[in-house]
Amino acid sequence: MTTTIEKDWAERVRAAAAAKTPLCLRGGGTKDFYGRAPAGEVFDLRPNSGVVAHEPTELVVTVRGGTPLGELEAVLAEKGQYLAFEPPHFGAEATVAGCVAAGLAGPRRSSMGAVRDFMLGVRLLDGRGEVLKFGGQVMKNVAGYDVSRLVAGSLGTLGIVLEVSLKVLPRPVAEATLRFQFDEADMLRTLNAWGAQPLPVSASLWHGDTLHLRLSGAEAAVRAAAAKLGGEALDAAAANALWAGAREQTAAPFALGAEEVLWRVSLPSTAPALGLPGRQVVEWGGALRWLANTGDGARVRARAAELGGHATAFRNGDRSGEVFQPLSAALATIHRRLKQSFDPAGIFNPGRLYPEF
Repeated sequence: MTTTIEKDWAERVRAAAAAKTPLCLRGGGTKDFYGRAPAGEVFDLRPNSGVVAHEPTELVVTVRGGTPLGELEAVLAEKGQYLAFEPPHFGAEATVAGCVAAGLAGPRRSSMGAVRDFMLGVRLLDGRGEVLKFGGQVMKNVAGYDVSRLVAGSLGTLGIVLEVSLKVLPRPVAEATLRFQFDEADMLRTLNAWGAQPLPVSASLWHGDTLHLRLSGAEAAVRAAAAKLGGEALDAAAANALWAGAREQTAAPFALGAEEVLWRVSLPSTAPALGLPGRQVVEWGGALRWLANTGDGARVRARAAELGGHATAFRNGDRSGEVFQPLSAALATIHRRLKQSFDPAGIFNPGRLYPEF
C-alpha cells in the first residue's frame, strides 16, 4: 500500500527529474563522510519511519527506511535477536536506509556475512517516481539481478529505500573475548590457521601487536574453544567496550590527524603484511586492513592490487576525487546501465560513488 509520504515523495522526485535537479538523499547524515562529497538539494528520508512487521519465529523484520537503526535494534533485542552483520552507526541518528545504502558491516562480517547477505526484499522509489518492489520476506532465487542486494552499498544512487525486509538471527548464547600478543606476521599466520579449524570465532581485532579474538555460540563450544586457544580472557564490560569501539571507530587507533587518511584495504585473508608506513588495525581474520597514513594513495592502491585486493579512502582526504577503487571497463558499463535503468535523469546522489554516476 502506497502511503501519503510515498505519494508526496513521488511527486517531488518526478518534479526533480523533469527539472534535472540533483537530490541528496539523506537520513541521519552519520555517513556523510563516506564516499565522494554529497551534492544536491537535501531530501530528508527520516519521516518515513517505523517497524512494519517483525516475525520472530520466521527470523524476519520489515522496516521503513527512515527508522533509526538503534530503534530497530531495540525491537529485535526484546526478542533476543539482532542484526548479525553488526552494522556501525557512526552516530545516534543513523537510519536503516543509511545502513543499507552504505553497506557497511562490523566485526562479525567475516563470520556472519555482509549486509547484502541479509537482504530479503526492498521497496524502492526510483528516479521516475515509481514505487518498485523486489524480493520478499523469504530467501528465493530469481532470474536476473538480485535488486535487493544491489541496493546494499549503492549509497543512494539507485533510488529511495522506502522499506526493507531483513533476515535476523538469535543472539549468541555465550561469548568470550581473548587477548594474545602477536606481531603482524604471526598474527596473520595464526588467524588463518585458526580459520581452518571448527572454532566459534565471530571476530578478530589486531593493533599494536595485540590480538583480540571473540568467540560466540553455545556455551560448551565457547568454553572448549577458550580452553584450547588460551590467551587472557577479558571481562564482559571490557569486551563489549572493545568491540563497540572497533565497530564505531571510536577506539584510539582510528583517531586521525588533520593530514591523515583512513584507508579500508580489502584483501584475501592469506595476503602477507601490507608493508606500508602508517598505523594499522586488522579485522576479519586478516581480510580487512585499516591503514591510517599521510602517504600517496596511488601507492596504497597499487599495493592492495598487488596482494589481490582493493583500497578505499574511507575517511578524510580529497572527497572530490577517486574515493573507491576505479572500475574496470566491464564493471563501469554495468554500473552505467543500472543507473540508467533506475535513475534515468541522474538526480539521486550524483557522483557519490563515482564521478560519472
